[in-house]
Amino acid sequence: MRTVRPLIGIPADRRRIGLHPFHAVGEKYIVAVLDAGGALPLLIPSLGRELALDDLLDVVDGLVLPGSPSNVEPHHYQGDPSEPGTWHDPARDATTLPLIPRAVAAGIPVLGICRGFQEMNVAYGGTLWQEVHQVPGLLCHHENAADTLDVQYGPSHEVQLVHGGLLHEIAGHDRLCVNSLHHQGVRDLAPGLVAEAHAPDGLIEALRVRDAQRFAVAVQWHPEWKAASNTFSSALFARFAASARERAAERGKDR
Repeated sequence: MRTVRPLIGIPADRRRIGLHPFHAVGEKYIVAVLDAGGALPLLIPSLGRELALDDLLDVVDGLVLPGSPSNVEPHHYQGDPSEPGTWHDPARDATTLPLIPRAVAAGIPVLGICRGFQEMNVAYGGTLWQEVHQVPGLLCHHENAADTLDVQYGPSHEVQLVHGGLLHEIAGHDRLCVNSLHHQGVRDLAPGLVAEAHAPDGLIEALRVRDAQRFAVAVQWHPEWKAASNTFSSALFARFAASARERAAERGKDR
């Protein structure tokens, strides 16, 4: 019998390229799922409720919620209107926000990254800061767009892992040095979620769904960037993929 390879759904951004809308996912997320997780990536178009979300969840063994240049629209968490020029993706919001709690309730492993981290908080009723660097007492957490990608995604600051949490268990120690490329951040943590890591200024940098049947974790940083060469990132994707593989095996899949 062949080794079970879990099928990991990755919701896409809906972007206009030229005159036409496209559904796109950054290659770094796809490669991380394939290489660091040893799983099969499946790109999910952001078609909202028209996608038949329950049917989709019957197919996938896990979900990775990728980062994006777009922000969750503030009306989803009763936030103030965004600053002019802010990039939104209502099609993705309409897909991921209802999908996340359904997936977790169905026992489907979920890994959220950057925007996906923010989506998980909003999906469960939490709120966001729209511009973290404008909040008194919080640091600037976004990158310098003029830097090279290796600098942008290079180590930026440490995070303190919550003792006894899942990420603390995976890391085997109390601190990680992570990259930082975000404007939004968790303001009020949603009910049912627990913090897994904090930045030096106290901002929540990772969270977990407390009563999830399987892996349901999100991080504010970007572990997908060259994941296979980063010890913690590799371990994170491996733990997520192992949970998805367990679900695939229970469903009798043979890939």
